[in-house]
Amino acid sequence: MTRSGTSLPPLEIPVTRTSIVAGAIASRDYQDVHHDAELAREKGSPDIFMNILTTNGLVGRYITDCLGPGATLRKVSIRLGAPNYPGDTLVLTGTVESETRGGGSEATLTVRVVGANSIGKHVTGTVTVTVPAGQGGAGRGSAGQGSADQGGAA
Repeated sequence: MTRSGTSLPPLEIPVTRTSIVAGAIASRDYQDVHHDAELAREKGSPDIFMNILTTNGLVGRYITDCLGPGATLRKVSIRLGAPNYPGDTLVLTGTVESETRGGGSEATLTVRVVGANSIGKHVTGTVTVTVPAGQGGAGRGSAGQGSADQGGAA
């Protein structure tokens, strides 16, 4: 059972050019700053950078990896900060802020999530997720088992 204040295990995700471009394409975000380094530099960025939809997906993946296959995302509310550039590593961490048990067979958790890279906080936010009663132990999923290379998937 997960209790308020429980820390979820960190997840390290290498930020690669492939993951940035693949995430942008998968989310149909064709803005040049997500795939063309030269045009990104012309617009004042040192390189291409990850889009918010890819970050949103990684936050969701982090929560479901930590809380198991029965976890269902109900609300994801994030805010971007420092950009994710190629060659960096995004480290996602989470803390259960609250747990509500209904009369049924599931609990609703509110999890505070922070994703940081070498520049600072890339993403902060909260995720509301339901888990079957008796599930939701932090670290039961694969997120805490070392680094996760997302390759080209977003």
